Amino acid sequence: MNLRRNGILREMGLAPLWRLRSASDEHEEAGTAPVLQPAVLESLPAMMPAQPQPLRSMLSAAMKAPEQERRPADSPAALVRVGDLDWDELEARIRSCDACGLCRRRKQAVPGVGDRKADWLFVGEGPGAEEDERGEPFVGQAGRLLDNMLASIDLKRGEDVYIGNAVKCRPPHNRTPDTAELSACFPYLQRQIELIRPRLIVALGRPAAQALLNQEIKIGAARGKLFSYGSIPVIVTYHPAYLLRNLPDKAKAWEDLCFARRTMLGLKAADRVARPI
Repeated sequence: MNLRRNGILREMGLAPLWRLRSASDEHEEAGTAPVLQPAVLESLPAMMPAQPQPLRSMLSAAMKAPEQERRPADSPAALVRVGDLDWDELEARIRSCDACGLCRRRKQAVPGVGDRKADWLFVGEGPGAEEDERGEPFVGQAGRLLDNMLASIDLKRGEDVYIGNAVKCRPPHNRTPDTAELSACFPYLQRQIELIRPRLIVALGRPAAQALLNQEIKIGAARGKLFSYGSIPVIVTYHPAYLLRNLPDKAKAWEDLCFARRTMLGLKAADRVARPI
């Protein structure tokens, strides 16, 4: 699998940047990242970058954290009622949505794509020009990078992975969606999470993280920490479009992906302990 991963990274011109900074000399000389092995939850903290608290404690806190009050009652999001919709109804509502001004300049809304029962949920910012044309998230250059990021940790679009965005319509000129737009669109993302019931959410970029966590987020300070959306752990990393403009930060994103994979292994191990076969 390392050979396949290295081939993917070389094709994208990323191999020198995607090595873990903590890799051993042997791994550095070979140009490969260490193979991640499954482990019980208690053994994971020693494998991880320095954290403010052990993974077991972070997972426990994430699983027990109550759902935050999401939005004020008078916000635009209060106008969108989707709590009882199934997938087909939800996607139809998204495609016809006029809850904010983004609807006026879109070609089409972009609900999301992937496995509707996925363990992994990746949430980006919003559609770009190509996504607006095709109606699918992450299909441009940033999408190709995301696909390679997924492949580097043995994931694949559509297979135990769902990909969506914090806003479902393209902001003009690909600008960052504002607070009102994020708020108006949030009930759609909230309903998608309820239907998917993922084990882990990866927020790609600051707008996605702020929409999910309902707080100000700085990516540099949030990396390597576990947050929570209700009882679901959330990991924050850089958006692929940002990485295309800031090549050195790809190494940090690789570390974040490894952290996400270790977290997922921990969640599955904890589930096996709680519910032995």
